[in-house]
Amino acid sequence: FFSYGTKILYQSSDAFQSKFFPPLQKAMLPPNSFQGKVAFITGGGTGLGRGMTTLLSSLGARCVIASRKIDVLRATAEHISSQTGNEVRAVQCDVRDPDMVRSAVSELISVAGLPDVVINNAAGNFISPTERLSPNAWRTITDIVLNGTAFVTLEVGKQLIKAQRGAAFLAITTIYAESGSGFVVPSASAKAGVEALNKSLAAEWGRYGMRFNVIQPGPIKTKGAFSRLDPTGAFEKEMVNRIPCGRLGTVEELANLAAFLCSDYASWINGAVIRFDGGEEVFISGEFNSLQKVTKEQWDTMEELIRKTKGS
Repeated sequence: FFSYGTKILYQSSDAFQSKFFPPLQKAMLPPNSFQGKVAFITGGGTGLGRGMTTLLSSLGARCVIASRKIDVLRATAEHISSQTGNEVRAVQCDVRDPDMVRSAVSELISVAGLPDVVINNAAGNFISPTERLSPNAWRTITDIVLNGTAFVTLEVGKQLIKAQRGAAFLAITTIYAESGSGFVVPSASAKAGVEALNKSLAAEWGRYGMRFNVIQPGPIKTKGAFSRLDPTGAFEKEMVNRIPCGRLGTVEELANLAAFLCSDYASWINGAVIRFDGGEEVFISGEFNSLQKVTKEQWDTMEELIRKTKGS
């Protein structure tokens, strides 16, 4: 059963899929798991950042969100605050600019205190043949993803060391940070650097009470990411077809994993890179995984041919 047609069953039976792989829509952790804690989330105004902020706020965290677009940030902060009853603060910051990062971290400490949780989620990406990339296009992505993560991490980290405080750091990368991928080369390169940064600091700064972990999400449908990476919607079905779980991930599922990794329940997880993709990476990496398309009747025929070959 599982050898011949698991993925086909997932895709053809909504009841089967919802029973065994239901999207989570509520907090996994106990209420008040982050009570009294401060969380700083970059790219917190939209998409995954907004989802993680909403969940952390609902679990009691005082959240401060940052990005370049202050109007979007303020609207998100007000909306989440009204949902959770915990005030969310908005701080404008272009993570590419170390002076703005320094100012944003200073404002964070002023309005909420030193953070217990830091989520480096700010990112930029687009699809393009690599031969069409200009130096500015390359610089834009690597400045946001790699330099921005480094500037935020170093600025907050230095403040924590000075105050003799620990914190949980989390970076959001992608499954192709490990394997590489054509047509998103600046992003793949920068995300790989982010993973090296976090693993390195997990080893070096663990003695200061800081933890550094990474989530590699597979396809999770958010308006911002899909508008740049699948602007026509043509590739969504193809994405689903190569995910053994038979569907895209949800923001809520990612937020639950992020909250766990940043919580006291994960206090011995440090330097980990968690693949979160419904099995996409292992499916596309396995040389013979395409054999799932073979029907039971075809397997019967092949087994008969193999027996005859052995007999001869």
